[in-house]
Amino acid sequence: MKFTASREALLKPLQAVIGVVERRQTMPILANVLLVAKDDRVSVTATDLEVELVASMEAEIGGAGEITVSGRKLLDICRALPEQAELAVQLSGEKLSIKSGRSKFTLATLPAADFPTVEDINARQTLALPQATLATLLDKTHFSMAQQDVRYYLNGLLVETDGKYLRAVATDGHRLALCQVQLDGKKMPQQQVIVPRKGVLELQRLMSGEGDVELQLGSNHIRIELDGIRFTSKLIDGRFPEYERVIPQDTSNHLTADRQLLRGALQRTAILSNEKYRGIRLIIRDGGVILQAHNPEQEEAEEELEVSYKGEHIEIGFNVNYLLDALGAIDSDEVILAVVDGNSSCLLQMPGNEDCKYVVMPMRL
Repeated sequence: MKFTASREALLKPLQAVIGVVERRQTMPILANVLLVAKDDRVSVTATDLEVELVASMEAEIGGAGEITVSGRKLLDICRALPEQAELAVQLSGEKLSIKSGRSKFTLATLPAADFPTVEDINARQTLALPQATLATLLDKTHFSMAQQDVRYYLNGLLVETDGKYLRAVATDGHRLALCQVQLDGKKMPQQQVIVPRKGVLELQRLMSGEGDVELQLGSNHIRIELDGIRFTSKLIDGRFPEYERVIPQDTSNHLTADRQLLRGALQRTAILSNEKYRGIRLIIRDGGVILQAHNPEQEEAEEELEVSYKGEHIEIGFNVNYLLDALGAIDSDEVILAVVDGNSSCLLQMPGNEDCKYVVMPMRL
């Protein structure tokens, strides 16, 4: 294998895939990236056996071939070389040499045949949609994913299509975030997949928000092509909860508030909440809401906020972080909080918009 390329050309695909290169790996080859040179292009592949990223670049190929080499070391070498430097990369025996000007580096390699790759994911359906749409779905839901929950199916994001909508849902058992976009085009079969947490976060990192993406849903993998990068992730094998049963249907007690004012009041009151449980009490009554917090040091915070509300007098406690996360994901100037009573979940959404919904369970204070 032999090729020449500019420092910047090689740096771009390396930076795109390095996020999944394992630092503390059980298999030494997972610390490496796979370099494949053929047809005037060099592809760079990284994997941690759960998420695989492939990025490519144009190069002058002197000899086709493939090999694996330390991803971190190759990236560090490229970063350390001067801008616009030309690199000559050549495989000699079991060593990969990189020459640039008066610099020369020789790296150890491992055989490409031992590198685990995912070729065909046997996609059951393929969707094309704007990258900004997919980015919005992830941004508005990812924060509700569980972290290291024994219910492993909660440590990821449900991606669901029913032919009419593409939907993302996340829950950690205490709160739920749902966002959906309408699909144009032909009717698609219904399909649900659970993308693991690491895959979701890596995908968010890759998003530039421009152009279109191709989304392929297989039975064991999800694959997304964007900006010249191919992202493949294993799916979590499990049954996601029936999330529709969690969303409150009786929303007779409606509270409409200025989103920024409510957010600010919650942030101020939260300063004196219990650092462990983050509990905050809402006393909701006609025309206003009182926010209260206290902590084991006997410190208290109270704030009153004018809101539009006509309904029953309700006292209810919440984890303030969950409310703040939901308010941060809502774009509108106003927000609607629908509450039934002091023991039922609260539904947050934008006025006149059914596409994004946030459910927060109450807590006993």
